[in-house]
Amino acid sequence: MEYTTLGETGMTVSRLCLGCMSFATDGNDWADWVLEEDESRRIIDRAIDLGINFFDTANMYSRGGSEIVLGRALAEYDADWPVVATKVYHEMDPENPNASGLSRKAIEQELTNSLDRLGMDTIDLYQIHRWDDETPIAETMAALDDAVRRNQVRYLGASSMRTYQFAEAIHTSESLGLERFVSMQNHYNLAYREEEREMLPFCQERGIGVIPWSPLGRGYLTRPHREMDATDRAAEDGKMFRLPYREGGGRDINERVEELADQHDVTMAQLALAWILHQEWVDAPIIGTTSIDHLEQAVAALDISLSDSDLEYLEAPYEPVRVAD
Repeated sequence: MEYTTLGETGMTVSRLCLGCMSFATDGNDWADWVLEEDESRRIIDRAIDLGINFFDTANMYSRGGSEIVLGRALAEYDADWPVVATKVYHEMDPENPNASGLSRKAIEQELTNSLDRLGMDTIDLYQIHRWDDETPIAETMAALDDAVRRNQVRYLGASSMRTYQFAEAIHTSESLGLERFVSMQNHYNLAYREEEREMLPFCQERGIGVIPWSPLGRGYLTRPHREMDATDRAAEDGKMFRLPYREGGGRDINERVEELADQHDVTMAQLALAWILHQEWVDAPIIGTTSIDHLEQAVAALDISLSDSDLEYLEAPYEPVRVAD
């Protein structure tokens, strides 16, 4: 395993972050493709064996089930080993209007619930899952700052928003003397590179860590595009087909990933992951998996070296596409 610091925090994280969206408690019917607890814990244990110390979840994943499973699994290890990230924003109780969003009330109650589910006193990285148009950013940042001062949270992060919004949040924190966001979890992969226009350069300039979600394009970059209907998740996941991966040269990119993967004697997933690991502004892509074999293949991608000509060949077909977050 390779390690890096998250942005300018000094906190060391593995170059791969294990995404925990697919983990759930037994009998949880949040999605057909989520794993039950025993299967989930086997993947977490193997990730730790492979040197992964960075885990990303959210309160909404499996309606809290993901946090429960992750917390139970990590309780078996040295408490100083893992770096745990979770998120807040999405609705947790349809009957409670304050169980979503980024108001002070929502943040404080959802943070308490996440800590309880994780069985932890402090969360390493607490992220806002989306931007909240209904709450002034000053209120959100003040509530998050208080959480840091109470030692419930060590660092603050954000996910998937417009660059002007992120800049406004950073400016608000700095002008009010509050803790600011140290990381951005955004949508970024070979078939979706719109973040290179503003967000990634902004993060690089401000020393903000980047932990992209969907580095494999929700599976689009893991198999030939003609086979995309083959997986259970693809059949269920209508969002995959609403995302613009097939636009802007996406099919040509998919075919070039297949071609170069064959030349390097690796899988398409490994080749696509190697590409994102070669991007200088990326700290640790978030990999989600329901398979130990796929997890091990992802870790092996750290050893793949792509030449400048390989990178140029993979990137050349890309054309602008509509924003998708």
